[in-house]
Amino acid sequence: MARGLSNREVAAELFLATKTVQYHLTRVYAKLGVRSRAELAARRSSSGDVTVPSIRQEIE
Repeated sequence: MARGLSNREVAAELFLATKTVQYHLTRVYAKLGVRSRAELAARRSSSGDVTVPSIRQEIE
């Protein structure tokens, strides 16, 4: 997500179903109190977090 990938692209890269990616993003949104990718991105940029690791780095 940090790289601007769609749910489908994230799912393909991680060998997951698109619905699995949607489910986990929904859970993350709820925990952070945001409702969309745009809101999450805005919150992330306002916190000064400009590090954008690859998906592979995030899992390892």
